[in-house]
Amino acid sequence: MPDKRTTRTGPMTFFSRIAAAALAALVGTAAFAAPTMDDPVALEAFVDGVVEPLMKNNNSPSGVVAIAKDGELIFAKGYGYQDIDSGKAVDPYTTLFRPGSVSKLFTWVSVMQLVEQGKLDLDTDVNEYLDSVEIPDTFDEPITLRHIMTHTAGFEDGALGYLIIDDPERAVPLKEAMSKYRQERVNPPGKQTAYSNYATALAGLIVANVSGESFEDYVHNHIFEPLGMSNATFEEPLPAELADKMATSYAFENGDYVEKPFEIVASFGPAGGQSASATDMVRFAQAILNGGELDGQRILSEATVREQLSDQFSHDERLMGMGLGFYATDLEGHRVMGHGGDTQWFHSYLGIDAENGLAFFVSFAATGGRIPRSSLTPALYAEYFPRQDAMPEPPADFATRAGRYAGDYGFWRSNFSKIEKSLGLSGGVKVYPVDNELVVAFSGKAKRYVEIEENLFRESNPGASMVPGISPRQIAFQEDGAGNITGFVMDGLPFMSLRRLATYETAGFNFMLLGLSLLVFALVLLKRFYQRERIRKLPAADRSAIRAATWCAAANWIVVIAGVVTISAVQDRLFSEVPGLFKAWLVLPILAAVAGAWLLVKLFAVWRGSLLEGAWARIRYLGVTLCGLFMIWFYWFWNILGFQYLA
Repeated sequence: MPDKRTTRTGPMTFFSRIAAAALAALVGTAAFAAPTMDDPVALEAFVDGVVEPLMKNNNSPSGVVAIAKDGELIFAKGYGYQDIDSGKAVDPYTTLFRPGSVSKLFTWVSVMQLVEQGKLDLDTDVNEYLDSVEIPDTFDEPITLRHIMTHTAGFEDGALGYLIIDDPERAVPLKEAMSKYRQERVNPPGKQTAYSNYATALAGLIVANVSGESFEDYVHNHIFEPLGMSNATFEEPLPAELADKMATSYAFENGDYVEKPFEIVASFGPAGGQSASATDMVRFAQAILNGGELDGQRILSEATVREQLSDQFSHDERLMGMGLGFYATDLEGHRVMGHGGDTQWFHSYLGIDAENGLAFFVSFAATGGRIPRSSLTPALYAEYFPRQDAMPEPPADFATRAGRYAGDYGFWRSNFSKIEKSLGLSGGVKVYPVDNELVVAFSGKAKRYVEIEENLFRESNPGASMVPGISPRQIAFQEDGAGNITGFVMDGLPFMSLRRLATYETAGFNFMLLGLSLLVFALVLLKRFYQRERIRKLPAADRSAIRAATWCAAANWIVVIAGVVTISAVQDRLFSEVPGLFKAWLVLPILAAVAGAWLLVKLFAVWRGSLLEGAWARIRYLGVTLCGLFMIWFYWFWNILGFQYLA
């Protein structure tokens, strides 16, 4: 087997590396002018210097980078292996990667093509274009394609058991999937941004319904073929002529790369089912950059492209917002339109920078591929297009109003009606003041922000990321009519606003009471064990009450322990199915809730009959019962009580 470390497949030689280093040294003695991308040797040296160590250190076995500038492809290079076992290297022109949600851009272009033809209207109720599923009138205003394309349709987010599967025989056709996996409406349309795979797939179904072609055929006939994208498809599994070009999916487990099945996104294909080579993706980006045309082939009018790339929705006009499907990211002060994408095993980004004439695509494999994907583009812009503005100074009086922003926040892109709601227990975004600044912390990392206008903050530690790929330059807080802070939005994430959480919704509150309850239950079990002889001599009514407390304590501990074991065992499969082990575990919270209800019944008997050994014992029994009731609420609130999933 070949060495599994990242290798180069581009043309650069040892001697050209020396030349590039010498050139860099000479440039370093000059003024602090940013380098340009005109030197291909220096550009390759820079990209290699960013990508190769990140891939090696984060266990990403394959990657690809392609960059076009001013109408010319100036860089295209594969890194690592298309397939480790065979030793086949990545080819940026032919090796297929999974762009994930970058696929959505092709759905949006398809919609706009049909708008240009007069077959679709962005402001018409989408139910007018649907026959197999009806979106309920939960709110007065109907959902339109404009809402869907700006991610303001108001759907909750779901995925458990059906979003990405590994068995094509289990794939549900798009038309059926939109009915079977219909998401609940949780916000009026046009009010909050909440990224939605379901809404995007719904738009793909509308394309199919109106055009009379399958979605896959439509994109092939009206985008791929005109643009010469011969190494791109939405078909799953891959057609025979492309199958041997696909980069193998890998996960890094126990010190080795483990091959994973080809991911099937067919039920939600318009939201993320594409496979494509890097250079084909750049051809698409170039067509958009050119106003809808490439090599004499036009896929959209210039006016339509301008509309798609301009802000169509923003929670705050001071931030870059959502176009029609494309979203804006602030990179060193430059407006870059595009989209990121993640499957389980591939992580990608496509960018279009009209100001600098850039179109680019990057993709990296395995879980560790998130890091090089998210790090390369900011590094490129910091090197070649650095920001010139100075860092702001914090207002001297900010501490007097900092408290109004402090609190816990959660993304509107969440689930509210099914078991996926429990993902909220993984923690939200915490905001708190430090040294006259605001700290925004997420997933164990933090960025600091300085107030520059009312409710608007700019980063004071550029380069720091909350998580890979989330490093917003500015954030803007939202407030209600009474001046209370209700949420905030971030640069680079215009499709995903945050809401302020009530105390009972926060992970901290829930885990504090969960930990307290489990501690009380542990004491109950220990007492039952060490005092079993004395308890055996108590009256029958007392023993029955103690038995109820014991069963409740044991049942809840079993739920927690079995839950940790179950999730650890099946977490990689939860996108594709609801495993039998997971279903079996869901029986346990029901039993624990029954035990808690039984304990409540016994509580009334204990106090009514003055059972147990004195008032203090009865008060302790009340405490145990309250813990049991909290657990019932906990299972109910986080939708763990019952079999609450769509798959």
